[in-house]
Amino acid sequence: MAPNGKETIKNILGEIPYTAELYWIIRQRGEAPRTRFTLKNLQVMLPEMTEQAKALREKASPGKKIFLFASLHYWIDSMTALGLAFSSMGHEVTLGYLPFSDYRTPVNRFDLRRQNIYAQRVLQSADGLMKSFSFLNCRRCEDTLPEKLEKAVEEVTVFDVQYTSEVEEVDTHSALYQLRLRRNEDAARVAWNYFNMHRPDVVVVPNGTIQEFGIIYRVAELLKIPRVTYEFSDRKEKIWMAQNSEVMQQETEMLWKARADAKLTPTQLKKIRDLFSARKNARLWENFSRQWQGEPSQGGEKVRKALKLDNRPVVLLPTNVLGDSLALGRQVYTKTMTEWLIRTVQYFSGRPDVQLVIRIHPGESLLKGGVGIADIIHREQSRLPEHIHLIAPNDPINTYDLISIADLGLVYTTTVGLEMAFGGIPVIVNGKTHYRNRGFTYDPDSYVNYFKFLGTILGDPKKHRLTQHQVDEAWRYAYYFFFEYPRPYPWHLLQQTVDFKLHPLKYVFSREGQKIYGDTLKYLSGEPMDWSKIQAN
Repeated sequence: MAPNGKETIKNILGEIPYTAELYWIIRQRGEAPRTRFTLKNLQVMLPEMTEQAKALREKASPGKKIFLFASLHYWIDSMTALGLAFSSMGHEVTLGYLPFSDYRTPVNRFDLRRQNIYAQRVLQSADGLMKSFSFLNCRRCEDTLPEKLEKAVEEVTVFDVQYTSEVEEVDTHSALYQLRLRRNEDAARVAWNYFNMHRPDVVVVPNGTIQEFGIIYRVAELLKIPRVTYEFSDRKEKIWMAQNSEVMQQETEMLWKARADAKLTPTQLKKIRDLFSARKNARLWENFSRQWQGEPSQGGEKVRKALKLDNRPVVLLPTNVLGDSLALGRQVYTKTMTEWLIRTVQYFSGRPDVQLVIRIHPGESLLKGGVGIADIIHREQSRLPEHIHLIAPNDPINTYDLISIADLGLVYTTTVGLEMAFGGIPVIVNGKTHYRNRGFTYDPDSYVNYFKFLGTILGDPKKHRLTQHQVDEAWRYAYYFFFEYPRPYPWHLLQQTVDFKLHPLKYVFSREGQKIYGDTLKYLSGEPMDWSKIQAN
């Protein structure tokens, strides 16, 4: 039978009550459905986790009503572990979930219902410690949703398409947009109904910006329910987290204020300088999980010769990857990042007295679709003038060599802007990024101010180099962002079985474990974060 015919039959069977459930019980005998949806790692962990959680809970005082949400099987694994940790602390925990294996492609109702009953059976092992329910089984709000929530559903759906397709221009008639719109609206209707009937004290959700995670966050926000979001950072055993904001916004305002009068010790300064050296020379460093360059540094003069740059001022523009979740919704005064990029190229086309180097993010080499930055630029201007240089993602050029010869930096949200400030280079920040308005960058709030900054700085680049105080502030900020903003967390999303063996619940709640993870779990459960009392880690 052709795949389309098979899918049609599955969709028909999926609408008939109990067919999928009976098939799963009789033919698969309770095993995982033969789809991509699997909770086998969770099944391995749960017996030991629940046994330890029961013992810990007996000694705990009653806590809050905490609602967790997960969509996709690996997030169900992760949120179950966190839920059992909360239960060990005495909290009343509820896990709402959606049994999807993929956020991009449709699934027929027959397979979805099999995945649903499979997830229910697995999670039954945590009964008595944590309530769990599938959003597929819940009552939906049948009334018209509040206008703000309808707009939020549309905004998150746009983010989903941008993130998935790695584009900024979104076709609202596309199959992907319509799929995400249906799923997001359905999640909004369930969450709106549920939170109005069973209001929790706090809602904890990963990410909080895209997919159903973003929807649950927005519903809780509209109902003024306290929210906690978190995401795994690029350091092993570390997470970013935020209270009443989306964690991918990386809001560091309170941390920066708390450290306003602090000075880096020689040890701290060496640590951040060592990290910068590793990033520059394409090395892994300590517990960071990735390299930042494909090529080690060769020196500024070598790259200057390779690009045939002369003595005219050099402006470096390192791009973001289109659709990166760290760039979604970051407009300050632009409509999109692409619009800013195009207007910048247009400006420099009329400035032959300056050399513009556009360094396309190396991450674009991993693109599986979408439109690249080079395509966008050439679509607007097929032939670039000789003083504008476009460096492709795979070109063997180290970004830090470009930094060493730059007179001015232009960025949207990339962290390269922060690193340019290390060398005293003036940087104009045009998107909402965590280091904007920290005292060592230029931060326009309109195109008028942007072009004014460009004209002024390019009039005398040397005069506008950062002061030593500003350079010191950039290093100081970087230390806090890279080493204090990420908080310790015991179980990584993609290696939970291994991590739980290393850090079982009984260890996490031991005296030693609490010194490491105790504050993180308290803040994740909604206790106010006070950066003045949080020690460096």
